[in-house]
Formats: sequence, C-alpha cells, structure tokens
Amino acid sequence: MAVETITETTQYLTFKLEDELFALDIGKVREVLDFTTITKVPQTPDYMRGVINLRGSVVPVVDLRLKFGMVMAEQTVNTCVIIVEVELEGERVVMGAMADAVQEVLDLEPDQIEPPPRIGTKLNTEFIKGMGKHNDQFIIILDIDKVFTSSELELAREVEGAAA
Repeated sequence: MAVETITETTQYLTFKLEDELFALDIGKVREVLDFTTITKVPQTPDYMRGVINLRGSVVPVVDLRLKFGMVMAEQTVNTCVIIVEVELEGERVVMGAMADAVQEVLDLEPDQIEPPPRIGTKLNTEFIKGMGKHNDQFIIILDIDKVFTSSELELAREVEGAAA
C-alpha cells in the first residue's frame, strides 16, 4: 500500500530503534511482549535471533536493528518483541520483531504522511510505506510485508518448523 492509497486515518504502533522512530500499521500487530529468552537456531543469519515460545507456538524473532544494518544493542527494561503477522504468498506468518522500546499507538491522517524519500536507484526503500509527521518529528512507517524478502520469510518458516 503506497502513500497514495492511504486515504483515511490509520492507527500505528510507534517504536524506537536507536534514535529513530518507526511505525507499523496496528492491523499487522498482534501484541507486544516484554523481552524474553530467545533460543538461538544454528546456521541462521545474525538478524534472525532465534525463536520464542508464545503460548505453546514457536515464533521466530528478528532483530530489526540488525536487519536494518544498525549496531546490536544491549537489552534493557524497554527492549520488547512486537508480534506481527506477515503475508507470504497468501499465507500468514507470525513473527517477532525486536525493538528498543515501544512508544505509543497514534492516529495519522493522510496529510501527515509523505511518500518515502528517493535515495538513489540501488537502495531498496520499498519496505518504507511513508514518512509520518507527528509533533515535529519524522516517523518511518514500515510496510512489514515488504521488510523481509520471500526467502527470508521462508527461512523464518523453516526456523519455526525446525524448532517445533
């Protein structure tokens, strides 16, 4: 969904990675968990932190900082796992996304959202739905369905299956 297709007020869950503010459409968020023990799965990329037990289900957890090329951070009392539903070839995959801290749920009007910046041709910004503006601060609105490639989501599904 590009910015042009955002025609009504939408609720977003905002969260921090380093000093940047990001947001996810609240419709993609299932819940937010306190940071818990993550079981590492061998031979997975660094950003694939492992799996957690969510009420008897195995859920793969991705460190968004590492996925976006940021430095790994120490866990704090604010570190959390955002449980999201991602579409993969018409099927829903439940994943955990580590964030430094969850901020708030806020409503953004269509006129508060700008198209993502064009940063040259080699950089893929397809996963950025838009740039929100709230209280003189930019919010990077993610399209969680496009943050991960289909091969990365397939890996998440394999990790989930291997750990189950």
